[in-house]
Amino acid sequence: MSAELDAFATAFADLVANVERVVRGKRETIELAAICLFAEGHLLIEDVPGLGKTTLARCLAASVNAASHRIQFTPDLLPSDITGTTVYNQRLNEFGFRPGPVFANVVIADEINRASPKTQSALLEVMEERQVSVDGTRYPVPLPFMVVATQNPVDMDGTYALPEAQVDRFLMRLRVGYPATEAELEILEGRQVGRRVEDLTPVMRAEDVVAHSARTLAVHVAPTLRRYIVDLVAATRRIPDVLRLGASPRGSIALLRAVQVRAAAAGREFATPDDVKALAAPVLAHRLVLSPETELRRVSAEDVIVEVLRAIPSPRRLVGV
Repeated sequence: MSAELDAFATAFADLVANVERVVRGKRETIELAAICLFAEGHLLIEDVPGLGKTTLARCLAASVNAASHRIQFTPDLLPSDITGTTVYNQRLNEFGFRPGPVFANVVIADEINRASPKTQSALLEVMEERQVSVDGTRYPVPLPFMVVATQNPVDMDGTYALPEAQVDRFLMRLRVGYPATEAELEILEGRQVGRRVEDLTPVMRAEDVVAHSARTLAVHVAPTLRRYIVDLVAATRRIPDVLRLGASPRGSIALLRAVQVRAAAAGREFATPDDVKALAAPVLAHRLVLSPETELRRVSAEDVIVEVLRAIPSPRRLVGV
């Protein structure tokens, strides 16, 4: 293993361990969130209230010594409350741009689906292009840039469904789930001794995240494995009786980057089919739009991904590894 990938694997483990000091019993979820960070993607955390969605997002932000802003999404939130607006400066006798909270390295969009669709769409440009356009002028956001959004299930009161175009911009969707009994006891013990988000110290800087992300690009993905990724994504577009919409090419790109980061975190200079299988559901499931008949049968998008993985044979020999 090269020295650069060795340094990345160590930094990845440090980040996961730091978050795990507060978020107990959810190591796999934390590792997926860290993969999303180093893959330069955005993260959507969806689950019922009280399971630590916002805590996970805050811990991830607190582990990186970088600018972090939290936006509490509410029905009366306006797009300009997110992106910023042009204001008149009486002292200078001119108009100037006042940046909104989206201008940060890590933006926590808390309960994103409680704002109106118009406000949600304010994130479309910045999530894809890392810039904000206001009054015809483009303003780049700092790098690294990551949106960590939390949302409650859409069948709960006061929620709006996110547009498909916005959901597709999230590299992963994760669900926290209820903790095991032992993990919940550890959470209570941690509260007693003051183990809170505010007590975390950063384990890396913003420029470290950028450098580590670049290192993961060196992970080799064999042509047969790239074809496997494309075949999996393409398969989701060929089952119209189950899905109204399959995964887009953006899903293929996201899966490739996540696979590279997972391999590097494991100390490998090459990716394997197991990397693809482990990440297929978190990266692809939220991009699928189920048909009404499928929803009535209570079949989830994750179930569809499992069936696709069974149907598409994985490469037996990775040429070029």
